[in-house]
Amino acid sequence: MTPTISRLALAALAVSASLLSVQPAPAAVACDSGNFDAWLADFKTDAAAKGISQQTITAGLAGVTFDQSVLNRDRSQKIFTQSFEEFSGRMVPPRLERGSNRMKQYGSVLSRIEQAYGVPGEVLVAIWGLETDFGVNTGKFATIRSLATLAYDCRRSEQFRAELLDALRIVQRGDLAPADMKGAWAGELGQTQFMPSSWMKYAIDFDGNGKRDLLHNVPDVLASTANYLVGYGWQKGKDWQPGSPNFEVLKQWNKSEVYSKTVAYFAAQLARAP
Repeated sequence: MTPTISRLALAALAVSASLLSVQPAPAAVACDSGNFDAWLADFKTDAAAKGISQQTITAGLAGVTFDQSVLNRDRSQKIFTQSFEEFSGRMVPPRLERGSNRMKQYGSVLSRIEQAYGVPGEVLVAIWGLETDFGVNTGKFATIRSLATLAYDCRRSEQFRAELLDALRIVQRGDLAPADMKGAWAGELGQTQFMPSSWMKYAIDFDGNGKRDLLHNVPDVLASTANYLVGYGWQKGKDWQPGSPNFEVLKQWNKSEVYSKTVAYFAAQLARAP
């Protein structure tokens, strides 16, 4: 065998050995595979790879099961069919007096928030009232279970997988314990209904107690809502009625034209309230 052939043979053997040593990565467990537990185990591995601590994974995901009632609600959503007159007439009058009282009760906080973020208090209180009746009805679904169910379902798997990771990051950051994370069926949390990704991006510790608590802490709730609107381009000192740039920001809060017009109308009513 010539030296050249010998070197080629040795190179071929080396390539063969390297190919044999490479083991293919295990395939991720597919969404809606018929085995939620296997999917969840795979998700835990992925969460750890993305920097979620084992302590957080255990605390957040231990005992999590599939919730068919969440999928039933997801499948039964209907397009918003009420007119602005119907929706605003149903939602605003019962909340106007309570909204006015909240404006007075949290006047100092709202003033400081407007100074810091440029969002008027009446806009924040209108959103607060429409979303959860000023924190009374924040939802009773276990957030992590809801998000895991929606992430396992193939319809919007990647979207809710990302939200589930952010829910765990909320736990890891120390904002909330998993047991406290209860909200709407689709994973919205807090008194103005933030998705976990929005919580991670916009939640503010306005009172300086070391936690961003949008479930129980009203200053944090209102300041975080203002921060969200600013993040989408809210212009200080400008109008928020339909046709204005700030109305387009309200539509980033809720895509429904009817809902956004109701926020704008409610806020205008609060601005005129005695």
